[in-house]
Amino acid sequence: MMETKFDLLVDSCCDLRYDELEDEGIRKVSMIVQMNDKEYLDDFQKTFKLNWFMEQIKEGATPTTSQINIGTYLDVFKDYINSEKPLLYVAFTSGLSGSYNNALSALKMIEDEHGKQLITIVDSKAACLGEGLLVEHVISFRREKKSLDEVLGWLDEMSPRLNSWVTVDDLDYLERGGRISKRSAVIGGMIRIKPIICMNLAGQLINVGKVRGRNKSISRLVALTQETIENPEEQKLIVAHAGDEVAGQKLRDELLNVLPVKGVDVRPMGPTIASHTGDGALAVFSFGRKRQAN
Repeated sequence: MMETKFDLLVDSCCDLRYDELEDEGIRKVSMIVQMNDKEYLDDFQKTFKLNWFMEQIKEGATPTTSQINIGTYLDVFKDYINSEKPLLYVAFTSGLSGSYNNALSALKMIEDEHGKQLITIVDSKAACLGEGLLVEHVISFRREKKSLDEVLGWLDEMSPRLNSWVTVDDLDYLERGGRISKRSAVIGGMIRIKPIICMNLAGQLINVGKVRGRNKSISRLVALTQETIENPEEQKLIVAHAGDEVAGQKLRDELLNVLPVKGVDVRPMGPTIASHTGDGALAVFSFGRKRQAN
């Protein structure tokens, strides 16, 4: 494995695969998914069977998730006490989880006992394969042996320009998460309303519109991406889907019809994210205009 200027830690909410991270020597921490009175490790699809999981959701299972605890971070950070090589952790957005703050607490405990360490924690303000897209760029920079300061400068500039456009197919999951009322979920489901969601500058999900029907929701994600993307010819976009690859491919095809991008990858959402979106969710990630504040 090639020598790099810094080590990298990622969490399972980035939805990248275990094998591609392992090949790059990336350290990993995992969320926990609870379903049917059992706990499962979201292990970057190493052993977790996504197809099985989505079938459970389609059959009515209602999984929940747990944030990464302080002890898990301590287990990683203790390996870097007085290390000469820095560690960078690109974390799941603090706007949706307490994991980032747990990581900060773990680092403070280490530094209170051992002094200042070469460990940097960055709030990605992103989720799912949007977070993954940031991580993939960081991995590329590591290969190029860019310095940690160079990478941190890029993240500071580009993270606010990572646009995440999302739609869900099942309003019950938004209701469970407190995003909409029970009444709205019932009525919206009856008339096939599909909410359009984005991630704001604080890394929180906000509703920005609604359409009726699957095809219109896909077209709206394409239009919003087209409105906000910058320098598309320099980008490869990512489409994420929860259990509906056909819809993901349709979204990809529509994006390719209107944008001169290098390509569009279609990949599955991981179990932690899919636990909160339900079956049929779609998202598209690109770089462009700075995200809205709220």
